[in-house]
Amino acid sequence: MTDPLRSRIEAELAYAAQARAHGKEGRARVCARRAAGWAVGAYRNRAQGAADSERAALSHLRWLRSQADLPRSLQQAASRLTDQVGEDHRLPHGEDPLQDARSIVEAFLSLIEAESPDQEPAR
Repeated sequence: MTDPLRSRIEAELAYAAQARAHGKEGRARVCARRAAGWAVGAYRNRAQGAADSERAALSHLRWLRSQADLPRSLQQAASRLTDQVGEDHRLPHGEDPLQDARSIVEAFLSLIEAESPDQEPAR
């Protein structure tokens, strides 16, 4: 059930890597944040039983930051992805935004797939 979602997210992460390769770190971070937000949003929409395509990816990451029942590492990754850059256009931390996004994406897509009733059993 997550194949179109996973494809969309993987394409966005590929755009992030491509932007980074071209020296566009800001664009890479935006793409990474969007991909992570889509994964969190899909999980939230499924858990809440209603589609919410109007909500921005950033708001889903802000929600993740505040969820004490979820792993601290994911909360911290979401926090870093929502940090604002300083006046010098630098982030206040050294962690890789693309890796933070990949961690969030994999965690939430795994949760969605684990909860999906129409998944075929593993062979």
